[in-house]
Amino acid sequence: MANQQILEMALKQMEQTINPVTLTAWFDDAEVVSFEASRLTLHVPNDFKKEIIESRFIEPLKAALQMLFDDTIEVAIITGNVVSPPDMVGVPNDVYTFDHFVVGSSNKFAHAAATAVSKRPAIVYNPLFIYGNSGLGKTHLLYAIAHQLRISHSSFKIVYVKGEDFTNELVNAIQDGDMQNFREKYRTADLLLIDDIQFIAGKERTQEEFFHTFNTIYEANRQIVLTSDRPPKEINTLEDRLRTRFEMGLLADIQPPDYETRLAIIKCKAEQFGILLPQDVMHEVADSIQSNVRQLEGTVQKIKAMHELMNEPITVELARKAIDEVKTESPGLNPTPQMIMQAVANYYCIPVEQITSNKRSKDTVQPRQVSMYLVRDMLGYSLPEIGKIFSRDHSTVLHAVDKVKSLMKTSTEMNDILKTLTDNIRSV
Repeated sequence: MANQQILEMALKQMEQTINPVTLTAWFDDAEVVSFEASRLTLHVPNDFKKEIIESRFIEPLKAALQMLFDDTIEVAIITGNVVSPPDMVGVPNDVYTFDHFVVGSSNKFAHAAATAVSKRPAIVYNPLFIYGNSGLGKTHLLYAIAHQLRISHSSFKIVYVKGEDFTNELVNAIQDGDMQNFREKYRTADLLLIDDIQFIAGKERTQEEFFHTFNTIYEANRQIVLTSDRPPKEINTLEDRLRTRFEMGLLADIQPPDYETRLAIIKCKAEQFGILLPQDVMHEVADSIQSNVRQLEGTVQKIKAMHELMNEPITVELARKAIDEVKTESPGLNPTPQMIMQAVANYYCIPVEQITSNKRSKDTVQPRQVSMYLVRDMLGYSLPEIGKIFSRDHSTVLHAVDKVKSLMKTSTEMNDILKTLTDNIRSV
């Protein structure tokens, strides 16, 4: 069992006594750093999460691990950079390799590009920019490149960071007067991997810093790989000088997997998790979950957990139960108003709080109207209900919904925005 799977199985066990939504909120970005000598070490992104997990969830987690391994397992929570030899900052040791990436027509080009970069870093496709909806394998390819280069170029300094975390680290460095160490970390990387680069858009100081970081690495003939939920030309408020640099390498998109690829993914995940799935079960999962690789993986894990922890036979009926639970737990399949607002804020590169604020600036009004429209369209909320969520009266909501509908009749751009947002929300 891979280390990350240990945490996932323990969380499934904890769901019997703790709300799954609560667990997701606190463990969604927890990563297993190591599991050895009856000690599980988890990495979380900040001290606040560390304190909450230690105060509220350590004992239930230890109890779940006790049930899984019939042994006492100690748990340690750490923050900061995850470093694993040789100086591979932030990249987890898990199963995200090229061998475990299922290739199909929807991701063949991106896979080929990532493989080429891993064989000839900074010689071909620099930068490599991979884009597509959430849950389709972009991060997997980043990790796969890192793992391959760790083997073939053992002296490389490999740095992985999420776009949002890059901003947070920059803010902390400015506050602490520690810009030298911040720049040393990123500008000396032989391979720089930035996940969800769209989050730096609209942040003037962050874009300025990343512009110089990009130039330093590129001019030193070292490799840069970026991912985003959309191509550079569609990232609103991204500076032109960054957009130009992102586009001067290779752009590779990933689309939702077709039926045959979904079946192959299910088979691959079942083998990784050490579970044998009957053909009819695999077909049921492939038919029911069509747009998100992460959800396919989650369903296979759910089937395994229900089979092993509840001693249920693996049947189509069990698969349907697992699928229903994944749909219940998955934000993409059951969006909330808050999730819609977050997706819209991400797209327009503004703080989510700005959508419900009293600001009337141009860069706030349209995101707010689009959010109201999507809550109405996707969730079917009434005008008064939406008004309460956005702290507006129902007439304001009606105006917003009508405004978006009017733009849909005359603006191709608005239709594209709504399609992209809807796809993003449903594929989280």
